[in-house]
Amino acid sequence: MLEQIKMEEYNYSLPVESIAMAPSANRDESKLLIYQNQLIQEDQYKNISDHLKSNVHLVFNNTKVIAARMLFKKNTGGEIEVFLLEPANSMPHEQALQANSNSKWKCLIGGVKKWKNNEPIYCTTTGNDPITISALLKNKYDHYYEVEFAWSPATLAFSTIISLVGKIPLPPYIKREATTDDIQRYQTAYAKTEGSVAAPTAGLHFTPHIFNTLNKKNIAQSFLTLHVGAGTFKPVSSETIAEHTMHEEYFEVSKKTIEDLLDNDKMIIAVGTTSLRTLESLYWIGVKQILDLNNDNEILHLGQWENLTLQEKSTLSKQDALKTLLDMMANKNKHSITGTTGICITPGYQFKIAKGLITNFHQPQSTLLLIIAAIVGKKWKQIYEYALKHEFRFLSYGDGSLLFIE
Repeated sequence: MLEQIKMEEYNYSLPVESIAMAPSANRDESKLLIYQNQLIQEDQYKNISDHLKSNVHLVFNNTKVIAARMLFKKNTGGEIEVFLLEPANSMPHEQALQANSNSKWKCLIGGVKKWKNNEPIYCTTTGNDPITISALLKNKYDHYYEVEFAWSPATLAFSTIISLVGKIPLPPYIKREATTDDIQRYQTAYAKTEGSVAAPTAGLHFTPHIFNTLNKKNIAQSFLTLHVGAGTFKPVSSETIAEHTMHEEYFEVSKKTIEDLLDNDKMIIAVGTTSLRTLESLYWIGVKQILDLNNDNEILHLGQWENLTLQEKSTLSKQDALKTLLDMMANKNKHSITGTTGICITPGYQFKIAKGLITNFHQPQSTLLLIIAAIVGKKWKQIYEYALKHEFRFLSYGDGSLLFIE
């Protein structure tokens, strides 16, 4: 089946002028497209509660974007840009970001040919109390480099260091330097847990006003964490999705959130594709636990196509899968579960937990567009044509949509 999903069928013409290069003046005044019962409506995000029933349960990703871009200098004066991807050696993000004196990360590097192994490069802040961070290139791999950082004063946490010397990593198609405005706007209003190198953009539109309107309708809200990696921008270069390698991302979900998801009277709507992929991953990891296929590590894992194998072995309910996760946490005296997921949701996927999605408009021939097609089928073309014709703004800083899974 995967060999039949040809990426050319998920192509469309996206004019440059339709791509939002900067955020709208006000977060919640972005346009909102609503697709339900095969009908399209238009509104603004500030009125999103008008399109949600009181039995809706929204699930948000509270990850926080880190200042992942750093510019270093060689002793000879040459400049090298280092882009943080994720901690090396599978170290949890929180632990790596709170490290003192040194930390090792997987990185992308601009100008790497100018940088020799074990040659230190430096970045120093200005001011009365300058901070210096050095970097050493330790190892080269197929898709990333391993870099070790050290800094002074060594008592500062790595998260503090990068906030002082780094820059917010705007998407690669935004060809400009990040501004002070981006520091605030390329971050959700509810961002909490540091670790992402790209924003969960569906959440950028939500404001205290929107949360007030949701609360007035008693619309439930939960939060989880998935640290968005640079792979979210990775184009699908293969002819079919079967040959594409999906990036894997770290997630954490609390016991409280899983308990809330068990309420069958609630319609669960994911705010963003990252929340959606985490929710669906929870189901399959629960199935793996029931089938005794999880390893004994603290970090759980779901592979790119693993759900396809699992669905042949199991017809377990959402309740079965989530209760199993709660039992597992109770046995290990844990208040949350952590793991990595590479799940790739494609047309034909049967959703196990989510009943809807709030999301921006995505790039042609992307894995994110395949998620849209999994939700609305071939109607994705009609929706995107409507959005382009009615001057919706596309991609990370653009407008968005509310799509119901029917």
